[in-house]
Amino acid sequence: MPEHRRTDEAKPGAAKVKESISPTGERFPLPAPEDYQAEFERLSRLAAGQREKGREIVVVVGVGFVGAVMAAVIADSVGKDGKPGKFVIGMQRPSPRSFWKIPLLNRGVSPVKSEDPDVDVVIGRCVHEKKTLVATYTYDALRLADVVVVDVQCDYLKESLGDCRTGTADMKALEESMAIIGEKIPPEALVLIETTVAPGTTEQIVYPILKKIFEKRGIRTDPLLAHSYERVMPGRNYVASIRDFWRVCSGVNDAARDRVRRFLQEVLNTRDYPLTVLDRPIESETAKILENSFRATILAFLDEWSLFAERNGVDLKKVIEAVRVRPTHSNLIFPGPGIGGYCLPKDGGLGVWAYRHIHGWEDDIFRITPLAIDINDTRALHAAQLVRDALRNLGRPIAAADVLLLGAAYREDVGDTRYSGSEIIVRRLTEMGAGIRVHDPYVDHWWELEDQEHYPQPGHSRSRFFHRQEALGELRIEKDMMKAMAGVEAVIFAVRHEPYLKLDPDQVVKAVGKPCAIVDCFCILDDDRIRRYFELGCEVKGMGRGHIQRIKESVRRPGPR
Repeated sequence: MPEHRRTDEAKPGAAKVKESISPTGERFPLPAPEDYQAEFERLSRLAAGQREKGREIVVVVGVGFVGAVMAAVIADSVGKDGKPGKFVIGMQRPSPRSFWKIPLLNRGVSPVKSEDPDVDVVIGRCVHEKKTLVATYTYDALRLADVVVVDVQCDYLKESLGDCRTGTADMKALEESMAIIGEKIPPEALVLIETTVAPGTTEQIVYPILKKIFEKRGIRTDPLLAHSYERVMPGRNYVASIRDFWRVCSGVNDAARDRVRRFLQEVLNTRDYPLTVLDRPIESETAKILENSFRATILAFLDEWSLFAERNGVDLKKVIEAVRVRPTHSNLIFPGPGIGGYCLPKDGGLGVWAYRHIHGWEDDIFRITPLAIDINDTRALHAAQLVRDALRNLGRPIAAADVLLLGAAYREDVGDTRYSGSEIIVRRLTEMGAGIRVHDPYVDHWWELEDQEHYPQPGHSRSRFFHRQEALGELRIEKDMMKAMAGVEAVIFAVRHEPYLKLDPDQVVKAVGKPCAIVDCFCILDDDRIRRYFELGCEVKGMGRGHIQRIKESVRRPGPR
């Protein structure tokens, strides 16, 4: 679930919004000024009771995709005596976009939609049974903290599609949050940055902020500041990707490094997944950027060979399967229609930006990293071209054609649409005049389209890269896949969701009501089903599937296979 709701807050002359609306439509009034003192007194009483039980107070700032589940994992942890050792306060600022998360968490309901049943189980258990997790909207909760975990987004804003170098790191929210944290925390509290940040951020941006505020407060000690990045994987193993997975950490000094090591050992499964402790935060920050940039680069590399395969009669899927037999190359994966999610499309850009704007280097050492981002960002444009070409082969223009997209999320088995390749497909097809329908079993609202004037924030929607995007604000996710197929000119297999993997061609054509264009972006179709679509009069295209032409020719000119 995204951290926003459409509001009138950004519209000139609009009345101030007094409520926050959840993705399900439930309305929650925003707290009034007089509510804050009572809320802090509530938290103080809870914290005092927890300290009597020997528990540390942990405040998690930001309860989005990472913070909500991290808060639950910490609250669910136990000490050597088998009893909870932490009391967690999830803190979210009370904006119309995100306030709804607080009452949901306090009910024991996850604000993050997940295919992992453990998310709801762990949150419910910590709220109702263990009573080790609460949520709040007041920053004064920081006054109670022994540990502060920061999960505030640090984005990379691209000024043009396909040119990473023109982008810039957006650290405003992080910097503002750190200033508030510095003003309110006890001096002995550990501040742990879990957000992916530009290398150098912890030491050269956050540390000075905290240090200067500490000095104004008359605090002579150094802040206990650390960095440890998450490797969260939304999907069926959401909780395990936080609790049961390897972590890297670091601190700005020996005391911070020792403290963060101890904290993570207390709340995560470091027995089976040992910590890697690095000397400086810039090393752990760089590790996260390099880790994601490496994966993004491999996918961009395969994008190139995908086009080679299409144009030269090669099935890239079979080639990758052949190469993966070699153990050293077992991590090759089919690239699909670009890469999405919150990390891979942007993290390399944070490193490129930091080199000049944090560390002050004027030369340009980066070649591969920004190019990989640019290739991945524009990969989905080719999918739209395949739709156009398939329809053209059927004698139907793309303009005014109804197209069904199967899959809005950025990968299989998740409901996260952030930076999905599917968004670019939809936007380009809309620009070309097509009418769009969308089905996704894991997505209720596609906020990037429904709220495209404000999401991810005003002026930064990817709608700005395309023309004729206004109508997409009215697009809604179809609930019935077969009904959504009725009468369309093209069906796009964009994501490897389970319901799409075994769709029968006869069933699809019957639901559509006529032969149509079939475009496979993610090697979902095997050769038998490709053949059957041709036998039914359809036109089939596939990213990286150059052998499809041979199948087509064998159907059009029957003979020995």
